[in-house]
Amino acid sequence: MPLRLSSKLTLRMPNPSLVLASTSPFRRTLLERLGVPFSTAAPNTDETRRPGEKPQELVVRLAEAKARAVAENRPDALIVGSDQVACIDGTVLGKPGDRARAIAQLTLASGREVVFYTGLCLLNTATGRAQVHCEPFRVHFRQLSSAQIQGYVDREQPFDCAGSFKSEGLGIALFERLVGDDPNTLVGLPLIRLVTMLESEGIELLGFPAAP
Repeated sequence: MPLRLSSKLTLRMPNPSLVLASTSPFRRTLLERLGVPFSTAAPNTDETRRPGEKPQELVVRLAEAKARAVAENRPDALIVGSDQVACIDGTVLGKPGDRARAIAQLTLASGREVVFYTGLCLLNTATGRAQVHCEPFRVHFRQLSSAQIQGYVDREQPFDCAGSFKSEGLGIALFERLVGDDPNTLVGLPLIRLVTMLESEGIELLGFPAAP
């Protein structure tokens, strides 16, 4: 039977029972919006895509792998793992890593639709229960000139971002239209789905005191 944690029980624990398996400042900022105390941990995971693995399968597997990678020595925790990839016509666009690849990715995306798949996992280390989900989000890019693309890349240097942009910054200027259920998904953490997952573990956010 899944562990049911009341908000009062959570507050009495000496350390936050919620752990974000990520050091991404963007995911951390998103999770802070829920007002629940949490800690962060860096997951040590191999993010190599397996042969024939679909993007949806990849992000779900890695989201759970990240959560499990930080589960050791956390016997009573709820661990949040997340992973994201961008796809154009089935081709996966990972993190560019450098200027040339970022420019190439945005040139490919110009005037086209890019689908972002974000995997989400909430792992209860006390019960072993892992809730996993893949949240899609569609981005329609404007027709961009070479000068616009290079100017954007030089200004924001989005080398560690799938798809080569930061939607929470100037990246919004690259878009023509956004289609999806949860805009937070584009940043890397589907909060609407996470709220549902947390509630299934007994964390009622609307009745939870704000984090200090």
